[in-house]
Amino acid sequence: MNASRHSKSDVLQAAMKLLDEVGLPDLTMRKLAATLDVQPSALYWHFANKQSLLAEVSNTIVNFPKPVSEGKTWQDTALQTALALRGALLAFRDGAEVVSSTLALGLGAESALAKIESSVAISNRQLAQAAAQSILFLVLGQVWHEQQRMQANSLGIVDNLEETGTPNLEVGIRLILQGLTEKVKA
Repeated sequence: MNASRHSKSDVLQAAMKLLDEVGLPDLTMRKLAATLDVQPSALYWHFANKQSLLAEVSNTIVNFPKPVSEGKTWQDTALQTALALRGALLAFRDGAEVVSSTLALGLGAESALAKIESSVAISNRQLAQAAAQSILFLVLGQVWHEQQRMQANSLGIVDNLEETGTPNLEVGIRLILQGLTEKVKA
């Protein structure tokens, strides 16, 4: 089987499906190649290495539609954007871990930060960037925690999984936005 049998998109979609099935620790180029019925070397036709594949997976995860802002305050738009990111991360097993590691290595997923920053409609770009980064890290941390708890629950390691998601996250984001609003007014 040759590498041209599958497009880059085919490889990416198979990787995302495999991520959902086995999780990040078990997503290997060898397993991905077996899924596509090709030799592992064929994958390198489309992706130089596993990190570049994961960067593209991250970019796909954070490619969520930005919420409509018409008729809303910028604070509400920023909150809805952050919650849309949460939903996008939760849509994929280990989504927060994949995106977080990609961002940490500077390999991709920057559109998540850009979407949040563009929703923080204040003239001080430095403050907007700081707020957007704080919100991004809050969302990534919260979702990572949720996904770890879900995984532990599915394995029977923990029981009575408490709700730690949206209510606490909304409070945290609103606190950041309230502080930013007060700083801008000062």
